[in-house]
Amino acid sequence: MSTVALRRGVSTTRRPAKSRPAPPRLVRLPVAPVRLRRQLASLFGGLLLIATLLGLWVFGYPQRWWQATTHAAARAGFEVRHVEVGGVVHSARLGIYAAAFEGETNSMLAVDLNAVRARLNALPWVADASVTRRLPDTLVVRITERVPVALWQHHHRLYAIDRTGALLTDERLSRFARLPLVVGPGANLQVHELLALLAHYPRAGAAVDAATLVGERRWDLRFRSGETLALPEGSLAAATAMTKFEALDRSGGLLGKGFARFDMRLPGRITVRTGSATAAVPPVKELTI
Repeated sequence: MSTVALRRGVSTTRRPAKSRPAPPRLVRLPVAPVRLRRQLASLFGGLLLIATLLGLWVFGYPQRWWQATTHAAARAGFEVRHVEVGGVVHSARLGIYAAAFEGETNSMLAVDLNAVRARLNALPWVADASVTRRLPDTLVVRITERVPVALWQHHHRLYAIDRTGALLTDERLSRFARLPLVVGPGANLQVHELLALLAHYPRAGAAVDAATLVGERRWDLRFRSGETLALPEGSLAAATAMTKFEALDRSGGLLGKGFARFDMRLPGRITVRTGSATAAVPPVKELTI
């Protein structure tokens, strides 16, 4: 039998050796110090330049320099002295010249073409305008005018209007005497739909002298021969009534036959009132169509 001697208080397991901390590693910058200093100097210089420019702008130095440049250009002959206008038929040329010369300065370098165009487009007859420079001293203006399509009677006054209902003028209206007359509140805003309706019926449409918008909903047409046609409300119903009226006029003749009024507000029916001047109440006749 073998004997193993044990020492009291002595452990039989070995303790692991203590690990020593690794020495610190040197961290290398991704940019070399010389290059970093250059980049910082460039950044500082850029910020200084921006601050300088802002300061100059705050104190108005660029504006003063630009004003001095435009004045010098004007003295050298680059100044608006002529306005060449094209496309004008009805527009007042004085208003066009005033719009072109209304700016703060007449220097060709400082003329705001967009502002001139906006002032021209605000004139009653102007639908669109273009403005260009022709150095050294001319602005070239091309006008597209609105087209008068009717006369509008409103509050006992007459105005020439275009297809959008815009008021063009209330002066020298005799030159537009051949245009149809529309009467009533809002009639100017619905004139395009009315003219489109009449254009589809060359016989009856060409004979219309005036149209009254009733209740801003429907039209009463007055013919040159004196009769009145009451159309129903709604574009489709009005077109249907006009189709039937023109067919009746072509086949039997309704206009110029002594009738006073045709009422087609009820679908499928026409009420005819004669123009007898002797009867206390003009006779009325209803026809189914």
